[in-house]
Amino acid sequence: MLFLARNELYRLFLSPLAWVILALSQLILAYLFLTHIDYFIQIQAKISAIPGAPGVTELIAMPLLNNAATILLLLAPLITMRLIAEERRNESLPLLLSAPLSIHQLVLGKYLGTLGFFIILLLLISLMPLSLALGSDIDYGVLAAGLLGLTLLVASFTAIGLFLSSLTNQPTIAAITTFTTLFLLWIIDWAGNTQMAAESSGLFSWLSLLRHYEPLLQGEVNSSDIAYYLIIIATFLILTARRLDSQRLN
Repeated sequence: MLFLARNELYRLFLSPLAWVILALSQLILAYLFLTHIDYFIQIQAKISAIPGAPGVTELIAMPLLNNAATILLLLAPLITMRLIAEERRNESLPLLLSAPLSIHQLVLGKYLGTLGFFIILLLLISLMPLSLALGSDIDYGVLAAGLLGLTLLVASFTAIGLFLSSLTNQPTIAAITTFTTLFLLWIIDWAGNTQMAAESSGLFSWLSLLRHYEPLLQGEVNSSDIAYYLIIIATFLILTARRLDSQRLN
């Protein structure tokens, strides 16, 4: 399983797409990071006299992580679309399924290898808010909660993308369906704000990826939010395993 994960990560870095995504995400987030710093400098004199005023963590680091979540929502489908769809398109999936590994080990290997790429990306992103410690005081607890939330969010993106990639042999279709599903889960709680969906608002709020991410951005680590992401990850990994298992039996 670990060999498969390492091989998947290696294959990602052989692709120009992975390097382009790394460079593009860092470029966009660096620009937004500098924009937040510039805004903080402009209002620093006004908020310095306010007791308990927000600092660099709340006004620079957390908005950056919020922006990072939106960007990763757009980029995750491009990474996950090839995981199984390309194997099926190249007719190498039967060879992979015949490997001396269980279906769950195959799924976890693919998942961990791809998640490893996103962890590297998150480490690069975390260097930006951590650099603030060179010239100011940051709240490491709030920052750690935000990074935990972003990690769980990306892990959920990866699990959903892996499952949807297993349903087709066209990576493009996998990317489109993954983005559509992620975007729907991102904004689904908006439906709960309408009068017609008042009775279902609790369900919509619970299903929302964004609703469980927001408390973590504020430094609130709730077991219910962590459990939600773990349920999402486990559910889609199990669905992927069942999908591949049915193909192996056929």
